[in-house]
Amino acid sequence: MDAQGRGRGNDMDPADQWVLNPETGDYELRLSSSAPQQPVPSPRGPRSSGGGPGGGAGAGKASGAGAPRGRGDAPGRAAERPAGRRASGPGTTEREGPPRRRRGAPEEPLPGRYGRRPVKKKSKARKALVWTGGTTAFVVLATALGGYLYLEHLNDNINAVSDDGASTGGFQKDKAINILLIGTDKRTGEGNESYGDAGSVGHADTTLLLHVSKDRTNATALSIPRDLIVDIPDCPTQMKNGTEKVIPGSAGARFNTSLGQSDRTPSCTMRTVTELTGITPDNFMVADFNAIKTLTTAVGGVEVCLAQDVDDKDSKLKLSAGTHTIEGEQALAFVRTRHAWGNQGDLDRIKVQQQFLGALMRQLKSSDTLTSPSKMIKLAEAGTEALTVDSQLDSINKLKDLGLELGKLNTKNLTFTTLPVVDNPAEAVRATVVVDESKAPEILDLIKNDVSFTEVKQQEKKEKAAVAARLEGTKAAASEVRVQVLNGGAPAGSAQEVLTWLQVEEGVSRSENAGNADETLKRTTLEYAPDQADQARRLADLLGLSGSGMKPGESVTNSQGAPAMTLTLGEDFKGAGVSLTTPSKAPDDIEKSTADKVECAE
Repeated sequence: MDAQGRGRGNDMDPADQWVLNPETGDYELRLSSSAPQQPVPSPRGPRSSGGGPGGGAGAGKASGAGAPRGRGDAPGRAAERPAGRRASGPGTTEREGPPRRRRGAPEEPLPGRYGRRPVKKKSKARKALVWTGGTTAFVVLATALGGYLYLEHLNDNINAVSDDGASTGGFQKDKAINILLIGTDKRTGEGNESYGDAGSVGHADTTLLLHVSKDRTNATALSIPRDLIVDIPDCPTQMKNGTEKVIPGSAGARFNTSLGQSDRTPSCTMRTVTELTGITPDNFMVADFNAIKTLTTAVGGVEVCLAQDVDDKDSKLKLSAGTHTIEGEQALAFVRTRHAWGNQGDLDRIKVQQQFLGALMRQLKSSDTLTSPSKMIKLAEAGTEALTVDSQLDSINKLKDLGLELGKLNTKNLTFTTLPVVDNPAEAVRATVVVDESKAPEILDLIKNDVSFTEVKQQEKKEKAAVAARLEGTKAAASEVRVQVLNGGAPAGSAQEVLTWLQVEEGVSRSENAGNADETLKRTTLEYAPDQADQARRLADLLGLSGSGMKPGESVTNSQGAPAMTLTLGEDFKGAGVSLTTPSKAPDDIEKSTADKVECAE
């Protein structure tokens, strides 16, 4: 609305009631002479009051509609008005400028310095900079907040249950890692109730003990058959209502009943594995049917190979011979199928499941899954929703750290094998199996001692160099060997057992029992001084001790005051006269496969 519309025109052209404020660059409406503005200095500084250019009253035309208007001076100050202004009514001034034009007349070009100063607009570049900067700051803040909220969302997805003190307390970055992976037959989730035993409480249907070496160069995934007969120990357990109770153990029970049966939780399966193998897992992860479906879909499918056509009515798997990429329901059917493989038993199904897991590992390593943000988000969502973990892995950061450690592994050095078993001799109809005592101990020793099944060359070279340097050379007579025997983790009485064997059967008469060691050792060691190397070689030969168990150091003084070596029996001690040599590779007759090789299920 202009001045005329406000009733304050005073016979003036409305345009003359707008004056330029040089501080803001904007025109301001002058409503009346009774509301004068503060004077603003002329942009060109003060003018002289004398005649001549820019001075006095005679310097410009003081009358007529076409008199030029000045620039920048405030209205209502006629007494102090510089030359070039004229009065246009009481107490008012007009701005210097070109003649006014009638309303509706075309605008004429403005002459030189008398042109009206244009309204100063804020720089578009400045506006863009301010907008961009503000937007960027908002986006950064929103991203940071969104990332935090997303991590909290993933944390909320994680289902963690107590390890009940059955674990080591969680994996460590500078040590070998042992993770217990449990696949249950629980039919929770949409569409899963139609599979087999819809009322299953969720037994340990598929179980693997994943051992990752300390240097992360190799790993072994040991499958434990579900139909293996084991002794399930008593299991202190935190119940869902927060109370604690000890669930009684069972002798001669199927391994799969270590979970679900009698309210047993994954920590009980962990205790059973420790009892069975002598290896205490660091953590556990439990996957149900939904886990297979969601994880395989998240990675874009898994490529599998079949040696023949498959049409299994129980699992509903129907595939032709050859290579297929499977995910979701089809992937679940594949790992559940039993009647299409080998003798249609659980042991042959284990082989196919190992091939499937190897293919899954190859998919993760070879695809862009681990470098694609969208796929990583899908994988994170699927993993945190589908898996149940122990209380030591109850946050996304802990899972991330574990994932980074596992990610260092090369799939060609990931070996799949199965705990050696034989048919249960107590059964007329073969339904269960028992541990093969002739093969299983050697396999378990390899894992306990962090020995690669794939014979990593670096490990072999170190072991061979140690053996060559310490075992080769002259050996002293048994009667010249002086040694003190300590118990550093072997069963009680082992030091005396070895002492008797050495003195009576091997002629090492200068030996004595020195009691218990100050610390527990995993492996038996023999410490000796450099001038005792020939004695050490003789004793190592008698004990079946490898070069890695021989530790050059210092001698001790025995009860007669003579220098002696120190033999410390570790947890690997199995009895006097039983060789202490740790195998440097897996036996040739052990069935095994590596994750980098494609094998066809048959």
